[in-house]
Amino acid sequence: MAEPLYLYTTEHCELCDRALQLLLDEPGLAGIRLVTVDVAADDRLLERYGEAIPVLEWREATLSWPFDAGDLSAFLHT
Repeated sequence: MAEPLYLYTTEHCELCDRALQLLLDEPGLAGIRLVTVDVAADDRLLERYGEAIPVLEWREATLSWPFDAGDLSAFLHT
């Protein structure tokens, strides 16, 4: 099974909502399993990503906000 794409996020986060919309609009996401993770539910994740969310993690690489559709496409195709 292919590695999932993780979106580290939290509730009531406008930037996280924008990042999710970019993901949903990205044609390169087809066939990739997207897993959203609320960093507020895990102290370790909150410490690691809290200031940087939304953050994408895939294939041992990360992409932190701010990113746009071009950055996302490049990230998914590396």
